[in-house]
Amino acid sequence: MADETRVVEPGGWREAAAAALDDGFAFLDWLSAVDRTDDASAPGFDVVLHLYDVSTPGALRGLLLSTRLPDGEAIASLTPVFAGAAWHERETHEMFGIDVDGFDDGSGLGLRPLLLPDGFEGTPLRKSFQLAARASKPWPGGKEPGEGHESAKSPSRRRVQAPGVPPPEWGPR
Repeated sequence: MADETRVVEPGGWREAAAAALDDGFAFLDWLSAVDRTDDASAPGFDVVLHLYDVSTPGALRGLLLSTRLPDGEAIASLTPVFAGAAWHERETHEMFGIDVDGFDDGSGLGLRPLLLPDGFEGTPLRKSFQLAARASKPWPGGKEPGEGHESAKSPSRRRVQAPGVPPPEWGPR
């Protein structure tokens, strides 16, 4: 059975999560974001929450709650509804730079780094983030036709710049 999907406005995010809890979706599976800043019609981030209703043995129900958040706007914290959302909100804040209003994990320390090393600058899951490792050394993944096999001639095609790959002139020389 496919998960139910509910799309809500950012202003109703916390209320929609509370309503889902009232509907029996009491198990928080994950919360994260998807960078949609390149969407011409409505740029921003899709903040997504995945919940389960585990109250009936053998009849697992899933819910995907989603909202499109414009870049630079904050989302309401779900910690008053699901205490377990704290870890996910910290990760989403750190990786995407999305601010979370009303965040409270009980520590009094607020939104603080979770996964990245001290002194790290940037938001590595945004499409605009430049991956320095890809500029300083060859990427070990699949090669473009004609790349790396000088003895064999492969047909050429237009080179595509993947998200996060800086232009050739970027980085140390």
